[in-house]
Amino acid sequence: QVQPVESGGGSVQAGGSLRLSCAASVDPDHRWCMGWFRQAPGKEREGVATINFNGITTYADSVKGRFTISKDNAKNTLTLQMNSLKPEDTAMYYCALDAALVWVGCGAPANRYKYWGQGTQVTVSS
Repeated sequence: QVQPVESGGGSVQAGGSLRLSCAASVDPDHRWCMGWFRQAPGKEREGVATINFNGITTYADSVKGRFTISKDNAKNTLTLQMNSLKPEDTAMYYCALDAALVWVGCGAPANRYKYWGQGTQVTVSS
């Protein structure tokens, strides 16, 4: 059973940085999509960034140039480096994985992802 575990959330002032990590042991023989999603109060869960088994990444327009997703296969770790944070980045951030999206693409909606972490809160104050 794949169980992602996030860490690294917290509170920061606008313009600051945070680094989120997600630990998940996965079968390297599968073509995993891995991604970060976020959900603010009263809003739907949205995709932030994804990375596929080949290291190809996608980003939401709102975070391009500020956030960077990466993975370390040897350490079974997914990372989201968040720079130049804005108050509108405040949300619960979730790590998600799926091994069946190779034909759809890792930029698929959140409801297509099978494995989810519990989330880590990110709060950005102005």
